[in-house]
Amino acid sequence: MTVSRALNAPGKVTPETLARVRTAVDALGYVPNAMASGLRMARARMVAALLPTLVGPVFQELVESLAESLKRSGYQLMIGQAGYDAAQEEELIKTIIQRRPDGIVLVGLVSSPGARNALLASRIPVVETWDFTDHPIDMLVGFSHGAIGASVAQFLHDRGHRHVAIITANDARAQARTAAFMERSKALGAQSAQCFLTTAPSTVGAGRKGLATLLQTAPEITGVFCSSDSLALGALIEAQHQGRRVPQQLAIVGLGDQSFAQDAQPALTTVRLDGTRIGALAAELMIARAEGRPVAEPVVDVGFHMVVRDST
Repeated sequence: MTVSRALNAPGKVTPETLARVRTAVDALGYVPNAMASGLRMARARMVAALLPTLVGPVFQELVESLAESLKRSGYQLMIGQAGYDAAQEEELIKTIIQRRPDGIVLVGLVSSPGARNALLASRIPVVETWDFTDHPIDMLVGFSHGAIGASVAQFLHDRGHRHVAIITANDARAQARTAAFMERSKALGAQSAQCFLTTAPSTVGAGRKGLATLLQTAPEITGVFCSSDSLALGALIEAQHQGRRVPQQLAIVGLGDQSFAQDAQPALTTVRLDGTRIGALAAELMIARAEGRPVAEPVVDVGFHMVVRDST
């Protein structure tokens, strides 16, 4: 029983016992039969995570935290890339449901009615992340993108910027941020509020192109919100290329607080999203539901906060 527990739930045995079991397993060359174990226990000890993209560092913290938290309880993580296409997302979700994982973690909210219905019918535990809604499929750990957009608009207004702009991708989460940013800016009395759309995933090059286009059409802009730190880095490079002093002539705000943000010149003001906490909480909820334990708080708003640096 101790060997079985060490192999299937390593977090439930002492480190010394786990080390002895793993030494013996390695010496024997033993590989557990996951299919047989899954049939016996009616569980695969596998959780699937669907990400819109594997490009860039945006979701790295979340995935690493999720994988590590699951591993401690004897679960493995399987990752799929759903893209930013609803039909592709639905197809992938239905394929994963056929595999009967112990749970499914979604980065973002399900956009396809067909995928939503399939998940509800499957009765597989689901945790949606990186967004917020009053009507989650099952469980939710995230934050409001609309609140982020409104907060950045307020932040720029409070620093005296009346000609503002946003450089943004066009996925659903970015659209929510953009709508809130534009609405709040206008409500605060902004003299102009411009928008440059690019395709997801965001890149440094798109940030350069976005700022170049905005300054050509609206040179009076003094404050820019970029919907990712990659876009913001591109905008920062383009501002320097055009001789616009940051932050004296142009303030730039990013999103994500990626590792390079504090090392940019000037250091990038950005919105911090706690991917590590989201991943850990998603794993905690998923494991509890998969193992039949009650979930006291199935919906968690982790919020966000501004990290003010030299670019504003």
